Amino acid sequence: MAGTVAGIAVIDTDVDLSTANTLALPARAERLARPADVDELARVLTGRGADPLFVLGGGSNLVLTGDLPGLTVMPVFDEVSYRQVDEGLAQVRVGAGVVWDRLVADTVAAGWQGLENLSLIPGNVGAAPFQNIGAYGVELADVVSTVEAVSVDDGSNISFDADQCEFAYRDSLFKSRCRGEFIITHLTLNLRRGSDCRLDSFRLGYGGLAERLEGGGPVTPARVREAVIALRQSKLPDPAKLPNAGSFFKNPVVSLTHYQRLLERYPDLVSFPVTGGRKLAAGWLIERSGWKGRRLGPVGMHDQQALVLVNHGGATAVDVLALATAVREDVRQCFGVELEQEPVLMPGAIGVP
Repeated sequence: MAGTVAGIAVIDTDVDLSTANTLALPARAERLARPADVDELARVLTGRGADPLFVLGGGSNLVLTGDLPGLTVMPVFDEVSYRQVDEGLAQVRVGAGVVWDRLVADTVAAGWQGLENLSLIPGNVGAAPFQNIGAYGVELADVVSTVEAVSVDDGSNISFDADQCEFAYRDSLFKSRCRGEFIITHLTLNLRRGSDCRLDSFRLGYGGLAERLEGGGPVTPARVREAVIALRQSKLPDPAKLPNAGSFFKNPVVSLTHYQRLLERYPDLVSFPVTGGRKLAAGWLIERSGWKGRRLGPVGMHDQQALVLVNHGGATAVDVLALATAVREDVRQCFGVELEQEPVLMPGAIGVP
């Protein structure tokens, strides 16, 4: 069924969202708007009244805990434009509804460097700054120039530079301090001419990237993208074939003292240096806790990458959160480390058995 908001924007009602989230969890939206430009988004926001508001992109980093009341907005802005800054630098402005990996593929094909390490990350562009997506040593924060958004309060357009976004590990202003106050509409990203880049300008020190590239000739954005895709496909399940939300837990940071205690017990502990402590590989902790490939009802931790929680079929949010709770508890008992869930809950927390 369909209706209108303020007589302007078409709204679908009672919409099935099971195919709009990569975990394939059952949920419905009471009303769903798909604005195609900023003006239409502003009109939708003006017409919603006091109804609850939710924003969906590609549905790749969330757990739908139930039906979404009120209005759900799914921006479908799909414009992409390039601006040459100088001979070796360009900026790309891209709409929030563009599929992230389509953007990466297009920039690499055009010979630009900057996004290749972020290849094959699921979801849409609008979710990238919310989560400050990252992979293989690169975060979105490394390439962002500006983030454009619309204020939920009054529909006004606001532009944030990179510093104003308060990016942190899998975090941002939009996810934390000002969560729910803005809807991201566009990003502008800084890119470098790939043919002009020195080897040391590429990030190759994570996850076996350098080994994948050995002996194959000059390093280029295209070759790095190919290596990243091969690595991800060798470890991570395709959400279209085995529903999942990617990495389900953040890599925890512990003090150097706690790290040294763990290292004495586990010499093969996987970790990375960070300011004031040590970042531990959550996948390693989960695997050593006995959860790699293990199921709990219709859900389980993937048999190739223990960090990924998968839906083997028919799961609900209760199943997902029950498994997440069990994994966290075992990691806490084994290592004295608290795991933090990465996907957000929408509409909110629910009880688990």
